[in-house]
Amino acid sequence: MSLVEIGILLLVAAICGGIGQSLVGYTAGGCLASIVVGIIGAYLGLWLARELGLPVLFELNVGGQPFPIIWSIIGSAIFAGILGLFRRATVGRSRY
Repeated sequence: MSLVEIGILLLVAAICGGIGQSLVGYTAGGCLASIVVGIIGAYLGLWLARELGLPVLFELNVGGQPFPIIWSIIGSAIFAGILGLFRRATVGRSRY
């Protein structure tokens, strides 16, 4: 896998992570955080799809590596929601 292909995968992960975060309404940070949320969301979404026996929808192949777009967005939304709940629980306690 070349450096350009890795950059494209990171860009797609950032876009999917950003869409997932905006669906939930919680932002974990900037572009790097969106990349991390997108990659973790892809793994979480694929795991959820396999557990429920659902097909992989809209998969992007870059350099022989498949990246599930829809499941990445769904997984990113779930992961960002969990992050938002933990953030609200920890910040809420420290203020009182």
